[in-house]
Amino acid sequence: MLGHGGTTNKKAEYIVNVAGLLAARGIASFAIDGPGHGDRASGDDAVKDFAGVWNKNGGTDTVISDWRAALDFIEAQEGARPTGWWGLSMGTMMGLPVTASDERIKVALLGLMGTWGPNGADLKRLAPSVSCPVRFLVQWDDEIVPRDKAFELFGLIGSKKKTMHVNPGAHSAVPVPEFEDSANYLDRYLR
Repeated sequence: MLGHGGTTNKKAEYIVNVAGLLAARGIASFAIDGPGHGDRASGDDAVKDFAGVWNKNGGTDTVISDWRAALDFIEAQEGARPTGWWGLSMGTMMGLPVTASDERIKVALLGLMGTWGPNGADLKRLAPSVSCPVRFLVQWDDEIVPRDKAFELFGLIGSKKKTMHVNPGAHSAVPVPEFEDSANYLDRYLR
């Protein structure tokens, strides 16, 4: 399950690239548009009023039910198999709640998010319920997500198997090797 970031969509170049990295390891993946993004967008509303679009489109509860329905559909077509989550920024706004509420998810790559934003209270409440292995990415010079809020969210995640990778740079400057390594991380737990 691949969760895209805010103001992008399921076809964002980095989502397609991660899907390719996973496919090279024999892992199938899928992505759906988040609330008010991609095929669910009305103009550039998500860029102008991200929080408003998130809440207007059902917020965290809708995200959980949308992703659960998508996974149910895939499993009905292809059968159940070990499932993982990969998502940064808004991909974590979606992925942490989904991971916390769906026991089918066995591993998660999260990050570039903290205990703030339109669903910050939901993230705080749900993080202790995440029990699968988690890798969490932080950009030290993130101009969007306050570093202390990212550290706080990581600290709240309930998994006993969690690691944090911190890199210098801005929000969107995740080093290319992190993408490759995140695919290896998911592969290790999904085999």
